[in-house]
Amino acid sequence: MSSFRGVDYYHIDSLFSEQELLVRQTARQFVEDRVLPEIRDCFREARFPRHLIPEMGRLGFLGANLEGYGCAGMSNVEYGLIMQELERGDSGLRSFVSVQGALVMYPILSYGSEQQKARWLPKMQSGEVLGCFGLTEPDFGSNPAGMRTNARKDGDHYILNGEKTWITNGTLAAVALVWARAEDGIRGFLVEKGTPGFSSSDIHGKWSMRASVTSSLALSDCRVHSSQMLPGARGLKGPLSCLSQARHGIGWGVIGAAMDCYETARQYSILRKQFDDKPIASHQLVQEKLAWMITEITKAQLLAVHAGRLKDQDKLEPAHISMLKRNNVAIALEVARMSRDLLGANGITDEYPIMRHLMNLETVKTYEGTDHIHALVIVERVTGVAAYK
Repeated sequence: MSSFRGVDYYHIDSLFSEQELLVRQTARQFVEDRVLPEIRDCFREARFPRHLIPEMGRLGFLGANLEGYGCAGMSNVEYGLIMQELERGDSGLRSFVSVQGALVMYPILSYGSEQQKARWLPKMQSGEVLGCFGLTEPDFGSNPAGMRTNARKDGDHYILNGEKTWITNGTLAAVALVWARAEDGIRGFLVEKGTPGFSSSDIHGKWSMRASVTSSLALSDCRVHSSQMLPGARGLKGPLSCLSQARHGIGWGVIGAAMDCYETARQYSILRKQFDDKPIASHQLVQEKLAWMITEITKAQLLAVHAGRLKDQDKLEPAHISMLKRNNVAIALEVARMSRDLLGANGITDEYPIMRHLMNLETVKTYEGTDHIHALVIVERVTGVAAYK
């Protein structure tokens, strides 16, 4: 059994089916047995634990909530619980699984040709083939509509030119889903590693997401056949729909990071003695912080469960996902900060996981829609007035 007992103040587990709890326990045990023993060293060495990929494929984690082509066909709640447990291990691991499933496999399944689906999805589900999602550019993050990467039609081919950056899995990927501006709008292209004119390089010197591969992609007169374009995706709706899939997973995942920080601080506050040999958990200021943390984690859990249920009913809107992502990342980051504070100087050492989560969550707050951008999406939903147009 897992040594992590879970964080369930409000009987959240009563909201899950036996199958959902089984999926969570499978992911939880994987994290306990395979991730936690080495993730500290991976973070120290800026190394992604690539050897775990085939095992995650066998467990059905890659494209878990997709149907067909070898995918597990899980519900969106089951998928969310997997993301939660993986991010309890490390945000970099959850990010890898999220990119593979939500940002590459999902668009191939939703917008690709039958030939593209049959070629890529089974091998991506098993982890034999890895992918990356090329949308963000050096000058355009929050405004993907401004992208400069372009695709010029040339007979049966397209010539791609441009640059993408902050691309998770970029140098690991055998295929990159690159979004480019063509004559008929923004289109997605499956660009294979080794294609002339296409190159990738890793971004170094990160203080965050160190156990994750982050890359830049460059396309210089890169010629791809028209059969490599996703036929069903045209305009920004395609890439934005992929981000909605991934953001749903983020909203669940960060709960895991918050749980790990909270549970570390809770146990520490009971064991740590100070002032008349009393545990610091007996002090009112410490108790107030623990009360805030468990309350906010509980609210984040309820928000995620309802989002997952709505998604399974095809009722979850992008603006709903913005609230989920924005709220849950913000509380996870604050839980990490409070937990670090409760551990005092010990909180900054990698003997404990808190500082690693804290640094990772600073990135999660920014990527796939910053806190501010999601605030604008929420307010547009309630007022009908868009501030970014």
